[in-house]
Amino acid sequence: MRSAKELSARLDAARRQLDELTDEVARNDDIMQRAQQRELCLLQAADLDSLFHALIDGLRDSYGLEYVSVVLCDPDHDIRHLLLATGSPVEDVPNLLMVESLTGLAPQYTALHRPWLGAFAGCDHQMICPGADGSKSIAMIPLTHRGKLLGSINLCSSDAARFTRDHASDFLAHLGIIASYCVENVANRARLLRSGFTDVLTGWYNRRYLTVRLGEELARARRDQAGIICLMLDVDHFKRVNDTWGHVAGDAVLRELAQRIESQVRASDVAARYGGEEFVVLLPNTEASSAKLLAERIRETISGAPMDLPGGQTVTITVSIGIAGVQPSPADDDLKTVGDSLLARADVALYAAKSAGRDRVIVAAAL
Repeated sequence: MRSAKELSARLDAARRQLDELTDEVARNDDIMQRAQQRELCLLQAADLDSLFHALIDGLRDSYGLEYVSVVLCDPDHDIRHLLLATGSPVEDVPNLLMVESLTGLAPQYTALHRPWLGAFAGCDHQMICPGADGSKSIAMIPLTHRGKLLGSINLCSSDAARFTRDHASDFLAHLGIIASYCVENVANRARLLRSGFTDVLTGWYNRRYLTVRLGEELARARRDQAGIICLMLDVDHFKRVNDTWGHVAGDAVLRELAQRIESQVRASDVAARYGGEEFVVLLPNTEASSAKLLAERIRETISGAPMDLPGGQTVTITVSIGIAGVQPSPADDDLKTVGDSLLARADVALYAAKSAGRDRVIVAAAL
């Protein structure tokens, strides 16, 4: 028969075991809640910019890590353009790496079907985590779509024991599935929104989009105390093209015109079909002299070679261009009025170019 002392010791051991189990349940519950909170933040992201910040900044803070990056294969620059359409160039999202191919970036990409955890090696991981100085371990979480690897979320720690091959990765695998779904879902939402901002004929953005972006660019210029310049272009004697060769030929001219203009502008510039045969290009943070050089280059590119028409004929097209600029001050609260004034002054300069003989660039007096 066991003694009272032995029974007491066994009871104490049972209590300690129960306390340990209770603590473990509490820890697991906390882990589960934090995991659900991370996923909820991703699922609630309204656009690509906020989603990438949730993936990078949010996961870094939530996991208490020194560095997190996201690598995304974007060979057609689709995601880049969708980000740019919201006023957030890729360069404005730290630790977001857009690449045209995953080949050669990290050896794990050859077979990254589940999260890869292990030692951080500069020779293997520097290209996908260029700012992860001092990292000792890494977790690479695959981002996939329909079985195809799109990239990865890369969690980096200065603790060599934080991510090892012995750690379970089920939570990270689930996070990768949720993140992959969110990237595709938010991108599709952005594409749908963009379709309402796109001119069907030229594939350029339309006047509605220009209005939105003009407000965003003016707000950015006001914040950075920078300027923004507007080029307004109009096809010379466009009615003559429609009257002579028909509207199908006129549409072909407008499409070719848009392509020639696009070949000269930067990815950060905002180009839109303003209406009819009028086009607008917004040039953020650009000097007046550079804007005039660009306008002349566009004008020469358009008139420099004949355009092919559907019937086999060719036609030489010229454009007139008006230029105006503005630098919003911190006191400019009504940016809509500032934007309307900018477009109006560019339009006045365009009319002056028309009146002066067409096929020329005129800069507004008060640029």
